[in-house]
Amino acid sequence: MPDQRDLQILAALQEDARATYADVGRRVGLSPSSVHQRVRKLEESGVIQGYRAIVDPEAVGLYVTALVSVTPLDARQPDDLPARVEELPEIEDCFSVAGDENYILKVRTRTTGELEDLLRRVREKAGVQTRTTVVLSTPFEGRPVRA
Repeated sequence: MPDQRDLQILAALQEDARATYADVGRRVGLSPSSVHQRVRKLEESGVIQGYRAIVDPEAVGLYVTALVSVTPLDARQPDDLPARVEELPEIEDCFSVAGDENYILKVRTRTTGELEDLLRRVREKAGVQTRTTVVLSTPFEGRPVRA
């Protein structure tokens, strides 16, 4: 389990993954070498799983965001939806959920026409029914994990 200092380092890296060890060290009160050592341990233990650029979807032409609830047509069919839809690049996230639906997919497309096409492909590939909620605005998203 990460200690309080590790959690401070994680918070700093979630705000700016490009911060230097010296920058993080100043923020959390450790030397750059201590930060480096702790970050390496957090990476090796799988707490830090990777680093990535956060991209504005609209800046790359993805204007439509939707949440797609997925339910199998036949309750006896295998629970393999993630494997069936993994190759569809429009699907950004796949959540296994409790409730009426089995999964909720977060998807992004350029247009509502592309969304309609994606829904058709998901239904055909996975043998499911879908219920879609189109996102009108996103007050916040991708908030840092806080322990």
